[in-house]
Amino acid sequence: MLRAEQRRVFRRGVGAKGLDGMTYCCGILVDDGLVMIADTRTNAGLDNISTFRKLHVFEEPGERIMALASAGNLSLTQSVLSMLTEGIDNPETGERETLMNAPTMFQAAQRVGRAIRTLAAAEGPALEAADVKFDLAFLFGGQIKGRRLRLYMMYSAGNFIECTRDTPYLQIGEHKYGKPVLDRAVTHEIDLYDALKVGLISFDSTMRSNLSVGMPLDLLVVRTDACAAELTYRIEPDEPYFQDLRQRWSMALRAAHQSIPRPPYGS
Repeated sequence: MLRAEQRRVFRRGVGAKGLDGMTYCCGILVDDGLVMIADTRTNAGLDNISTFRKLHVFEEPGERIMALASAGNLSLTQSVLSMLTEGIDNPETGERETLMNAPTMFQAAQRVGRAIRTLAAAEGPALEAADVKFDLAFLFGGQIKGRRLRLYMMYSAGNFIECTRDTPYLQIGEHKYGKPVLDRAVTHEIDLYDALKVGLISFDSTMRSNLSVGMPLDLLVVRTDACAAELTYRIEPDEPYFQDLRQRWSMALRAAHQSIPRPPYGS
């Protein structure tokens, strides 16, 4: 049995900090297409901050494109990603199921959920014995030729919800600081690159309020029915456009609050 101090070290070593304390990913689904953005910061304590890619793309251009953005325990999310890449044997059909041979996006999402549950069954008892929470979440989006573009949020139990026109975005991780921006600005009808711009403002708002979310940022833009990535890009800390966006947003907020009359309360 691990002693308390050993358990604390183990928790730090596997990056078991809760979803709301580390990373931010968002997906925005509009008429024109899909935007997905993820930060790259992960940490196992204040003195051990690292960069890991959290946005992973699976693509057969013109036929299908899928992307997974991950939050939570890094060792667990990487294991799920490996299982989906190598495949999981289906005992009923004898098929080795991967994302690249899933017939629909819904069935692909089911395969992500199955991989999560398979990992939980295999690793859950050992993690529980070490007092480590099975803590992960995914955004899963994309399109298969002839079918519609879709976006899902996957939970640690392997269940999932789908993005709708009523709320055309989903978030995982440290989402609360970026949510008000998305709530006010994102509709299903906005331009695809306006959606990207609003998503980046959402990340700026998050990074200004939470040091556990950090650059570089990875992003993906997929246009409806293209079944291919229109843009995959990594924004580095000194990237000129993002620095300009941050400054302009700060100035716009200051100008907005200065233009609003002061409250008429008191003397």
